Amino acid sequence: MRVGLLVALAFAIFVLDEPWNWVVVGLGAAWELGETALLVRWSKRRRAVVGAEALVGRLAVVSAECRPEGQVRIAGELWRAQCAEGAGAGEKVVIREVDGLTLLVEPLP
Repeated sequence: MRVGLLVALAFAIFVLDEPWNWVVVGLGAAWELGETALLVRWSKRRRAVVGAEALVGRLAVVSAECRPEGQVRIAGELWRAQCAEGAGAGEKVVIREVDGLTLLVEPLP
């Protein structure tokens, strides 16, 4: 990815005379620093959401009846779940909260 600096160095060594070779190397280095700063800023634009807390708001499918406790499947994983209103097997539910390793869910309206 350091093409700008490599091209500037090649021009400075093989093509240009003093003082233009230093100007081109400086411009190539400035280009690389600007590109690096832009990429770092772009990569930090949003925090990564990881862990069980990332499940809040997602849909899950009930595997074992939740009346009030059961299991739901989300992203291929089985989770213990509690549903105060109750939900039958195969129904879709929304994850509202995470309590340890138990998901608190509500049926879809």
